[in-house]
Amino acid sequence: MIVSNDTITIGLSMNPPYSITGKILNLVASISEIIGEVNSAHLNKPPIELRRKNRIQTIHSSLKIEGNTLSIEQITAIVENKRVLGPKKDILEVKNAIAVYNYLDKLNPFSFISFCKAHGILMDGLVESPGELRNKTVGIARGSEVTHIAPPAHLLQALMNDLFTYLKNDDDLLLLKSCVFHYEMEFIHPFMDGNGRMGRLWQTLILKSAYPVFEFLPIDAQIKERQAKYYEALGRSDNTGRSTVFIEFMLEIILESLNKLLSIQNTNLTNIDRINLFKSIIKEKYFTRKEYLRSFREISSATASRDLKFAVENRLVKKSGEKNTSRYRFK
Repeated sequence: MIVSNDTITIGLSMNPPYSITGKILNLVASISEIIGEVNSAHLNKPPIELRRKNRIQTIHSSLKIEGNTLSIEQITAIVENKRVLGPKKDILEVKNAIAVYNYLDKLNPFSFISFCKAHGILMDGLVESPGELRNKTVGIARGSEVTHIAPPAHLLQALMNDLFTYLKNDDDLLLLKSCVFHYEMEFIHPFMDGNGRMGRLWQTLILKSAYPVFEFLPIDAQIKERQAKYYEALGRSDNTGRSTVFIEFMLEIILESLNKLLSIQNTNLTNIDRINLFKSIIKEKYFTRKEYLRSFREISSATASRDLKFAVENRLVKKSGEKNTSRYRFK
C-alpha cells in the first residue's frame, strides 16, 4: 500500500511495511495477559467517576501535545458546562474534543466516512474545511526543522482507501493494526491540521472495537509524559520506511496505561458500581443472587444480598419469589 522515505506506492496488494520483533511479541503477550486481569477485576468498563476522570485526562493530554494551554481544572469546568476564561481557540478545541468523544459509539473505526466525520467534529471552527482532505502539499516541522514532507494532495484519497482496506481486511492482530494505522495516518497527514489528535483518537476507537476498556483508558496521558519519545519513534519509523519502532513504542504505552489502570483501581467497587457492571453483563436476563455473587468473588454473600436489596428498593431491579426461589431482573 504505502510508504518509504523516497517512494510512495499505491496498490491494495501491498500491506504497510513493518517487522515482528521479539519485543513486539513479548509486549503483545503481556498486553493480552493484563487485559485478562482487567476483565476479571471488572475494569473492562470502569466505574463512572473513573471513566469521567480518565476522559478528561485524555482530552487534556491529547490537546496539550498540540499546544493547548488549558488546565485539567479548566477542562473539568467545561465538561460541567461552567464558564471558563481562556483563549477562545483553546476552549473551542476542548468543546470539540468533548463532542467527538461523546459521539464515539456512533463512529465506525473501519469506515473512512466515519473518520472524516470525526475530524469534522474535532476541528469544527478551527480549520476552513473540517472533515475534508487537504488540497495542498504540507511539511511537518519540529521547531525550526522540517522533519517530514507529506505525500502530495492528489494521492490522499487512494492512500487512505488503501489504509482502510488494510484495517478492515488484513489478518494482523487488531492490536498491531491499531498501531500501524496510527503511524501510517500520521505519515500520510490527510488533513491540513488535527492529524496528531486524529491518529490518537482513531487508535483508541480501533482498540475499543475489540476491548471495551480502551474507551476510557487515558493512553494519551502516557504519550504526553513521553512526548519526545513519541516524536522520536515517528521519526525513526520515517527514516527506516517501516513502522516497527513506532509499533514497539505504542505497545509499551498501551501496556503502561493498562498497568496504571490496575494500580489505581485497587479500591473496592461501590454497590452502585457492582450493580451497573452486572447490568452490563446480564442485560435483561433473569438472575439469582448466586449468579450475581459469581461475578464478584471478592464480596461476601451478605454483601451480595445487601446489593440486591438496595437495587430492589431503588427500583433498579424487579424481584420475584422469596428466599431460595428469588429471581431478579433489571428494569
